[in-house]
Order: sequence, then C-alpha cells, then structure tokens
Amino acid sequence: MEVFMKLLENFQYIQWQHVAMWVIGGILIYMAVAKEMEPTLLLPMGFGAILMNLPVAEVGTGVQAVINALFSIGIDYHELFPLLLFVGIGAMIDFGPLLSNPKMMIFGAAAQFGIFFTLFVASIFFPELKDAASIAIIGAADGPTAIYVAKMLGSNYIAPIMVAAYSYMALVPLVQPPVIRLCTTKKERLIKMKYEGKDVSRTTKILFPIVVTMIVAVFAPDAVALIGFLMFGNLLRECGVTNSLSDTAQNVLANLITIFLGITIAARMRAEEFLQIETLIIMGLGLVAFVVDTMGGVMIAKLMNLFLPEGKKLNPMIGAAGISAFPMSGRVVHKMGLEEDSSNFLLMHSISVNVSGQIASVIAGGLILALMGGK
Repeated sequence: MEVFMKLLENFQYIQWQHVAMWVIGGILIYMAVAKEMEPTLLLPMGFGAILMNLPVAEVGTGVQAVINALFSIGIDYHELFPLLLFVGIGAMIDFGPLLSNPKMMIFGAAAQFGIFFTLFVASIFFPELKDAASIAIIGAADGPTAIYVAKMLGSNYIAPIMVAAYSYMALVPLVQPPVIRLCTTKKERLIKMKYEGKDVSRTTKILFPIVVTMIVAVFAPDAVALIGFLMFGNLLRECGVTNSLSDTAQNVLANLITIFLGITIAARMRAEEFLQIETLIIMGLGLVAFVVDTMGGVMIAKLMNLFLPEGKKLNPMIGAAGISAFPMSGRVVHKMGLEEDSSNFLLMHSISVNVSGQIASVIAGGLILALMGGK
C-alpha cells in the first residue's frame, strides 16, 4: 500500500507540458529511427528531451543533474563539445576537389545570404540583437557553429536555436529539393558539367588549413576557435604522418562527442524553457534561413550562367550545396541530378561547393560575433 501511495504521489508532478515534451522527444526519435534523419544527433536529443522532463519532486536532481553537468562542462564552459566535434569534421573533409576548382568557393559564400537576411527579419520579432543574431546563424546549417555563436552572444533562446539548427540539418533532403525546383527550370537541371579537377599536391593540401586559419584570424578573429579546430582536424588528415590520429578523430572522437552533444543539448529542453511561442517563431525563422540560403546559391549560379558560353554553363543546382550541411546537401544535389538524367553526375561539383560552405559558414559566424561584439 505504501508503494502504491508513493507511485500516486509521483503522478502529481506530471503536467501537460511534460507530456508535450515527451511527444517532441518521441518525434525526434521517430525521425532518427524510422526516417534515418541524422540519427546520431536526433536520437540522443529525443531521448534527452524525455529524460529532462520526467516528473521529479525537485527540479535538477537525479538524471537532470547529470545532463546539466554535461552541459556546463561541454557547452557552457568555452563550448568544448562543438569545438572538439569540429576536429572530427575537419578530419572527414577532403578539400581536394575544392582546391582543384577554387571558383566553387563563390557558392559557399553566396549560400550564407540567408543568415544576414534572417538577421534582419529576426530583429523584428526579437528586440535584443544578440537573440536575432543567434537565431540567424541557424542558416549556417552547422550545429556546432550555431551553438558556439549563441553561447558566445549569451542568447536567451539557446534551446530552440540548438534544436532548430540540428533538426533542419536532418531535414535538408526534405527542405532543399522543392526550393531548388522552384528556382530552376527543367532545362537548367539537365545541364551536365564536366569535372575538370586537377591533381592537388600534398604540399598544397597541408598548407591550405594553415593558411586559411591565418587568413580568418586577420579578417574574422572571432571565428578562429571554430576554423582552427576544423582545420586542425583536416591537417591531421592531410599531413600523412598521423593516420591513426585522423582515423580516431573521424570515428571515435566524432562519434563520442556527437553522443554527448546530442544528449547535452537536452539540458535546455525542459518544458518551462522550451514551450514558448518564441520557440515556434525561431523554428520558422530557421526554415526561412535555410530556404534563402538555398535560393542564394542557386541564383548566383544562374547569374554566372548569363556570362558563360554554351558548354561551360553551370548546373545551378550545385549552388544549393553551398550551405554547410556536409555532406548531406552535396548528396541531395547529386541525387537530384541523377533523377533528372541518370547520366548526370554532379557529386564532385556539389561536394566542392559543400566543403566551401563549411568554411564560409564558420566565417559568417565569426562576422556575426564581430558585428555583435561577443558577450
């Protein structure tokens, strides 16, 4: 009887907000398992959201205290998890296709337009510029960058920003194709591009991450932490003498940090903090950022085609890969090319643009921090 009464006592702590967050957590898990949308992140996020909203007599005790501690160590304290994850991402990236065709960097820059457009729109809804800027960086299509910038600026809406950033990364295969089709004609989507990539020397590949880091340090010093860790991971890959470290960064480190990062994000997904009208607005603005990013890259490619001769024209779909969702966006563009024409291979072009978007998004984050003056 005493045990039964104890169970009844626990039920008094359950509120509709808890149930709503359980549903949200369940949706994230469903997207990860059934739809295989970024499962390494959405699965921990979904389960973490459920853990953080279990009914407890005293908020912040038990498992909640553990997750809060992880948040303090991994995100609140110098954004440790996002930066370490960038080492793994850098080790995965092959900048060779981009280095052999540098003009693809144009699209990486063009696809960041959504960030600055969303900054303007978000400022209408959020009077504090630090919040508007943090929301705009969702358009970087880069979860670690979004977390880093939001934390550095001290945004009041870190939880929905983190969830929006990673959710839309997972939804790239759903969000981008209709936008690309809206901005292009059938004839444009059928354009074939010959891959004219040249062999890139080992010396060039080694110097590239070093030089990029130094250049960013001059023009966007607030982005040095992000670009530095990203390029350090790439240097491990390209130097040729640290293969074991590169493999560890790509697999063990990246997977381990992804697990902790995913479940740690849930520390800010408690019902009281997350279930606000501002959350819906932020999710909507995040979608706007992704759409405008995609349109920006495509339209720049269409503009360049006006000045290119026949036989040299670009398939404007590759411009959409300029967002930083690596390698998902590059694969989406390649798949769309094959759907239009089974002999149209755009993978090398789209991946070149995609990796340039990875660099551009970090620089954009640094520019946002510089404009806002950090914390």
